[in-house]
Amino acid sequence: MLWATTARVLKQLRHDHRSLAMIVVVPSALLAIVYWLYENETLPPGAPRTFDRVGLIMLAIFPFIVMFLITSITMLRERTTGTLERLMTTPIHTGDLLFGYGIAFSLMAAVQSAIATGVAYWVFNLDIKGNGGFVVLVAVVNAVLGVALGLFCSAFARTEFQAVQFMPVVVIPQILLCGLFVARDHMNDVFEAVSDWMPLTYSVNALQEIAKNTDPTPALWQDFGIMAAIVVGLLLLASFTLPRKSS
Repeated sequence: MLWATTARVLKQLRHDHRSLAMIVVVPSALLAIVYWLYENETLPPGAPRTFDRVGLIMLAIFPFIVMFLITSITMLRERTTGTLERLMTTPIHTGDLLFGYGIAFSLMAAVQSAIATGVAYWVFNLDIKGNGGFVVLVAVVNAVLGVALGLFCSAFARTEFQAVQFMPVVVIPQILLCGLFVARDHMNDVFEAVSDWMPLTYSVNALQEIAKNTDPTPALWQDFGIMAAIVVGLLLLASFTLPRKSS
């Protein structure tokens, strides 16, 4: 049942060319805009480019936003069209259903993150100390985080417009407080305490660790662990939002 659900969702996505374009093209296109914003900056000799710091963090933020939008709207369609209720009348287990969706979207997230990271390295010459493989790993986990959050939030929307309205409530505060614009230790105590509870904070921490160190550090693995625990927790919470079985 798990793999049948995964295959069904992937088949639906294959025929949804607009969503495929969102997943494959949009993060790389947005990354290109970030690169061109800083293309003509003047730097002292030996100073790192601003793109190497901002572009690296965007590799976590863009997949997170895109997968949150696509997952929340796709799952909302499943709920409003009755597909989800019909599936729940079959012998399928709730975990198979939810994790089937999660695996399908996560596979797409992996493709998306690999493409965006490849563009950052090979097209825009992203220059950091750490291994690019870890950057891809963080980007994939972050995209999966967007999937889990989208699955959870879709339960509280009745229309696609309402699903999009979660963006300024759930997503944008995380972008503002994750350390992209102001280092977290330079924030006031309230904002720093709030950012401690936001998943995107740990993604950005992990990327900053990769940027500063050639080898993985204990802090990097700690951030990985927290991100993975948040993803599993959100998927479990989302399972309670599924409709009950009825005959």
